[in-house]
Amino acid sequence: MGAEVDAQEFSRADRTRHREKVRRCLDVFARMLREERFDTDDPLTGLEVELNLVDEAGDPALRNSEALEAIADPDFQTELGQFNIEINVAPASLREGGLTTFEESLRRSLNDAETKSAAVGAHLVMIGVLPTLAEGHMGVHSISASSRYLLLSEQILDARGEDISIDIAGTAPGERLRTTADSIVPEAACTSTQFHVQTSPDDFAAYWNASQAISAIQLALGANSPYLLGKQLWRETRIPLFEQATDTRSEELKAQGVRPRVWFGERWITSVFDLFEENVRYFPALLPITEEEDPLAVLESGGTPELAELRLHNGTIYRWNRPIYDVADDVPHLRVENRVLAAGPTVADTIANAAFYFGLVRSLAASERPIWSQMSFSAAEENFHVAAQHGIDAQVYWPGVGQVPATELVLRRLLPLAHEGLAEWGVETEVRDRLLGIIEQRCLQHTNGADWFVRRMAERADQERFDALRATLLDYRDRMHSNEPVHAWD
Repeated sequence: MGAEVDAQEFSRADRTRHREKVRRCLDVFARMLREERFDTDDPLTGLEVELNLVDEAGDPALRNSEALEAIADPDFQTELGQFNIEINVAPASLREGGLTTFEESLRRSLNDAETKSAAVGAHLVMIGVLPTLAEGHMGVHSISASSRYLLLSEQILDARGEDISIDIAGTAPGERLRTTADSIVPEAACTSTQFHVQTSPDDFAAYWNASQAISAIQLALGANSPYLLGKQLWRETRIPLFEQATDTRSEELKAQGVRPRVWFGERWITSVFDLFEENVRYFPALLPITEEEDPLAVLESGGTPELAELRLHNGTIYRWNRPIYDVADDVPHLRVENRVLAAGPTVADTIANAAFYFGLVRSLAASERPIWSQMSFSAAEENFHVAAQHGIDAQVYWPGVGQVPATELVLRRLLPLAHEGLAEWGVETEVRDRLLGIIEQRCLQHTNGADWFVRRMAERADQERFDALRATLLDYRDRMHSNEPVHAWD
């Protein structure tokens, strides 16, 4: 969905033509897999971080166009809400110091961007859900000035046939959010960190399955979204909010078992083709835009097809671990895009989360007895939502252990596996000790971003809720710039 699209209306003929083209792309993709057309020589990793913009008081700053103009860096891009921007960090090889490169590049870019955007009254904040968002920010007027976002909003609302309903019950007594929206702006409240790991077609299923299995652990350790519209909800409120904010189903379709577009999935896979085939089989196109390319003709002439329709369709199905087909230097490759985590709290925390994910997913993907052969898919999904709800306090199911606190599981079993995986990637001992040490201390101190924010809010319980949220967010922003990991903030 990063591609720009023109504002337009779609006819029935557009949709029929697009469906045929998507299926043709899928057939060509299957042939490319059979013929081993993909780049597998030197797998790269990647990183994207979505950011919020706030003013001096800590309220949302609807100024992303001005901020991007001031920053003037192509690595920074627009996002759905006017209070959002995104930074795309250049891909890197972990065996060539990739984690250190990510950390230095991200810190340098954010420092420079903060200086420039502050001049137009927009400060950067890395947090999963901006806690000072209010009902007044949830209208169409908050959508970025890009035709693709307004078009996507219109298509989702048209498919749904009614306003979007948000209903999230918090874990604290009396904390429940019920509201409606006439656009997908609530989706803009969800700002995430995305990790990309390139794989061969043969290894893709193992990496995706492993990513699904550990998603709950990532959420428990990295939860950073406890407040929305003045309510204390889940520790990672992004999860239920995103699931509801882009739901194209009416209540009747939900009752019929129609699958949601924000989807954990329903089974372990055996091939990347499984996921793209599910996309085509289960989900109608939201943006039935058809390009001129004949993918079969391109392939048979020795070229690399863009498969634009298949990719655009994939971009409107929001799996927490998304398959990516992409082309670089006319060579196709595959990636797992891990979309589980919130942004922040600091660059140090972000890169520690990256180290944990990249190390653990490699170790589990290469295991002789895969974790997904010992664990039902429904157990992984239940873990996912339990971790989103309870964060660092979550108890999860793990094969051979049963129900266990997520922090204990990490300390006893998963951190050693992450160390082994990073060693296999070629990450230096000093780097992996430092970054995974942050994860270890987060578990020992029982503190992540959400936990810190809720504790600070409890200290301001005598203040009006939004006043307390603004003050706590400003405290958070100051500490974010210190780059001290969140477990060391107090």
